[in-house]
Amino acid sequence: MLLNNDVIEYAGTPNRVIRILWIDQQHALAHTFALGSATAWPRPVALAELVADLQARRARLLLTDPYRAQILQDPPEHHRDIQARAWDAVRTLHEQKPDVYLRAARAKAVAGYARQHGMSRANLMRYLRRYWERGQTPDALLPDYANSGAPGRARVATGGIKRGRPSKRAVAGPNVDAALRTIFQSAVARHGATNAEFSRRAAYRAMLAEHFADASASAIPSYGQFIYWLERDSHQAVHEPVR
Repeated sequence: MLLNNDVIEYAGTPNRVIRILWIDQQHALAHTFALGSATAWPRPVALAELVADLQARRARLLLTDPYRAQILQDPPEHHRDIQARAWDAVRTLHEQKPDVYLRAARAKAVAGYARQHGMSRANLMRYLRRYWERGQTPDALLPDYANSGAPGRARVATGGIKRGRPSKRAVAGPNVDAALRTIFQSAVARHGATNAEFSRRAAYRAMLAEHFADASASAIPSYGQFIYWLERDSHQAVHEPVR
């Protein structure tokens, strides 16, 4: 039996993974969301069609959700404030199911909420997509951030000290640790899987929209950092000794 929030991966289709957002009371219709796609929106599908795909082994149910938001330890207070504001919006918009999954009804509801609460429609749409992408929990709405991160291996940063050469930007970017490097690699993998022509700059822009939309300027990695660590990690992987 399929349930809300189940994640299904399709065989023979790299990175085609969908989340079941909601199933109606009759268990006839589901609304799904393609994960890892920068252009995905909820899509209605007959529940019987999903069941048939699983039974025919065209797809499999994932026991572990690879896109679920990770629980962060002691996030900054201003990130908690952003999360609370986003959660209030998302929870209110989801009171109208299945309207929140339907394009016209969703646009109307988002516009009304934006006017009433002084928020931008773009941010509200971003909150919805993040919520659907990362497991439909309040933790999904907590902004990503990296603490600080060292040559040869990831270095432990000293509090208050910025590593590397001075930035040409008005605000220096964050120190790059293992968690941020994982985000870099994931952004490249997702962009490569969903676009016929690969562009590192486009992958970088998609990463900023996905992970750093609500981040402070000092928490946003520069394009130079993005490229440097991608190339460094790629070089390290190629020369990693076989054990």
